[in-house]
Amino acid sequence: MYKIIYEADSGPGKLFDIILLLAIIASIALVMLESIKGLDAEYHSFFNISEWIITILFSIEYILRIVSVKRPRKYILSFYGIIDLLSTIPKYISLIFGGAHALVALRALRLLRVFRILKLARYIGATDNLSKALKASRFKILVFITAVLVICIIIGTVMYLIEGDASGFTSIPRGVYWAIVTLTTVGYGDIAPQTGLGQFLASMVMILGYGIIAIPTGIVTAEFTKQSNQKIHTNTNTCPNCLKEYHNDDAKFCYECGHEIK
Repeated sequence: MYKIIYEADSGPGKLFDIILLLAIIASIALVMLESIKGLDAEYHSFFNISEWIITILFSIEYILRIVSVKRPRKYILSFYGIIDLLSTIPKYISLIFGGAHALVALRALRLLRVFRILKLARYIGATDNLSKALKASRFKILVFITAVLVICIIIGTVMYLIEGDASGFTSIPRGVYWAIVTLTTVGYGDIAPQTGLGQFLASMVMILGYGIIAIPTGIVTAEFTKQSNQKIHTNTNTCPNCLKEYHNDDAKFCYECGHEIK
């Protein structure tokens, strides 16, 4: 049961995960269709019964995942364990609070299991490398964001002094808001400078925005390049004791807890 539920290398395991993904997609589609008032009025009973059937099946699957591992707490507190729980309970909560069943859209996160089924190892490895790159560059990005925030405060204050209430810059926070919107090239257009000096400053901020956007990309790219030479493993072996993944292809024991991997 463990090999079927947690691993996709075997035929039964792959079939189980494919059926699970189809059920998740069906559930999300039902919730989306139910939100259309015309369809809900005509097929409400069908939507409700179908959602209950899927919810009960997911509840059984969640229980089987717990009983098939040696350390259930490890699965319950894992990323997939939390997602599985959150995607199951909304329908039950809807019995008390109406409308809560719409939260079953969280089941879309369970579609991440498609990486294991289709063995898209290159994408799994790329995602892992990207997360490591983001983690390694977090302090540089934090310093960069702090510097941008200081620049926005300065620009917002200067624009407040230049334009004043007549142009909509009624306060310094309002000016800072405009600076952030302009610097990020969003440009809502709800506030705009009217004076020549203000428009000149706005032009400089817009040009500066294009350069600033590229900086965090360069920081993450540099760190990502350092991770790109790591070997990507294609198996889906999961430790039955601690549920760790991404073992070496020829591993016989878990790198985390030392438990035997079959």
